[in-house]
Formats: sequence, structure tokens, C-alpha cells
Amino acid sequence: MKIIASYNIKGGVGKTASIVNLAYLAAADDHKVLLCDLDPQGSSTYYFRISTHQNQTGKKLLKGRKKLDKYVMESDFENLDILPANLSYRSLDILLNQETKSKHILKNIFKTYETTYDLILLDCPPNITLLSENIFYAADLILVPIIPSTLSIRTYNQLLDFFKQEKIKRSKLVPFLSMVEKRKKLHSDIAEELLSHDKRFLKTIIPYSANIEKMGILRKPIVAETKHSAAKQAYVELWQEITTFLE
Repeated sequence: MKIIASYNIKGGVGKTASIVNLAYLAAADDHKVLLCDLDPQGSSTYYFRISTHQNQTGKKLLKGRKKLDKYVMESDFENLDILPANLSYRSLDILLNQETKSKHILKNIFKTYETTYDLILLDCPPNITLLSENIFYAADLILVPIIPSTLSIRTYNQLLDFFKQEKIKRSKLVPFLSMVEKRKKLHSDIAEELLSHDKRFLKTIIPYSANIEKMGILRKPIVAETKHSAAKQAYVELWQEITTFLE
């Protein structure tokens, strides 16, 4: 079993759209997938038309699989289950701080699913918190969507520095360009610079697309649409690159 997180310190970079589409593609590729929505906003949960049970709480998340199994929901797509988010997750950092070995709790919880799922995908809230540190230790791969802009690159460098400081393997970090508007010279110039000088970056570029924004209306992954689009093809190519890390 592998754990893949979609994470960025900065919000609004396309991390949820990416993990939702990758979850669908992984399931379509015959992997048994659990998408875990850890963001209290619950965007991944919403995209898959899943409702959170009112009794599901952050406290129960930290209690482990015995408390969680009844909240895992089947999606509309074969091989893809969803553990929805809950607004109470906004307090996860406080709850984690009260636990011993608090940086490894999620890793230990997810281990109990290794005979049930091939992949666990995590949709993560932004910022560096105790929850995100749990994610860093639990994940085998941390996908970092980055808009080609000064602030987005700054937060990426902050993330690299944090991993170095905390002695977490930086090889886990796999950045890729997201929400790229090729008509913008700044986007094109920065994208070219990053791809040529930072070998961590995946080659696939996810474009800025109205079709991706429509996911909120359609409430399903864009890759589940039969109609061809540049954005759909980009996510397919992104998944193909990611599979090389799973071998």
C-alpha cells in the first residue's frame, strides 16, 4: 500500500482538483483506493457527492480504524471509497497536541488499511501544522501543486527548508505546475525556469481551465467526463508520471 498526499502551504493552487482526478484515475487503473479528505472545508467530499455523518468527528479519526470504518463511503465509481471530511477537523491540531507521539498518529492509523487498499490518497488543508507534519511522516509521496508565481514558489522553498530542518526526506516531495495560463508571459517564463532547473518537478503541466472549475457544478472528476479536453488529458498524463513512483 502507498500513501499519496496532495499538499501545499498555500491554498488555491489546485490540490483538491488534482487529488480528486488522480483518485478516479487510480481506481480506473484497477487500484483499490481510499480518498481521505482531511480538509475541514470538505471539497473532495463535496465533489464526490458524499455527505458527512453528523457523528463523525476529529476525535474519532484519531481513535483509529475501529471508529472510522462505519464512516467510509463507497463513491459512484468502482474501486474508489471516500472517508469524508468533517468541520470538526478544524480542531485536529489541538487534539493531536494532546496525544503522545503526535507526529506519527496518522501513519499508524493508515497502516491498518494496508490489506484493504492499494492506495490511500490524502486531500490536505494548507499551512504547516501538527496535522500536516503527521501527513509528511505518513505519506510515501507528497504531490505539491505549484502555480508559476513568486508567492507560490516562495512557499515551496519554505516547505523544502522545513523538511531539511525537521530531517524529513525531501525525496517525498514531488512538485508539479498547476493552474498555468500559458498566455501569461510570467507563467510561461517561470514554468520554463522551474522545469529546467529543478529536477523534482514532474513534466506534466496542469492548465488553468474553466472545465476544472466546472467540477464544482458537475460534482465529479473532469477525467470521468467522456468529452475530451486539454485539462482531462493533462491529469491523465500526470497520473502516468506518478505511477513510476509506485513501482
